[in-house]
Amino acid sequence: MKGIQYLIDDNGERTAVVIDLKKHGKVWEDFYDNITAHERKDEHRESLETVRKQLMQKGKLIG
Repeated sequence: MKGIQYLIDDNGERTAVVIDLKKHGKVWEDFYDNITAHERKDEHRESLETVRKQLMQKGKLIG
């Protein structure tokens, strides 16, 4: 595939990839977003209402 290069170890196994961001930048963004979401899946979450209240108390949101 043009714009994609693999780094290979001594055993011939693919260990990394180099992506031409000019050619495949949009795909990289999707890939990165997916990894980030996966890493954060077990993090504590705040409800939208709680976040709104916090922002309003700090004067960063006018309700």
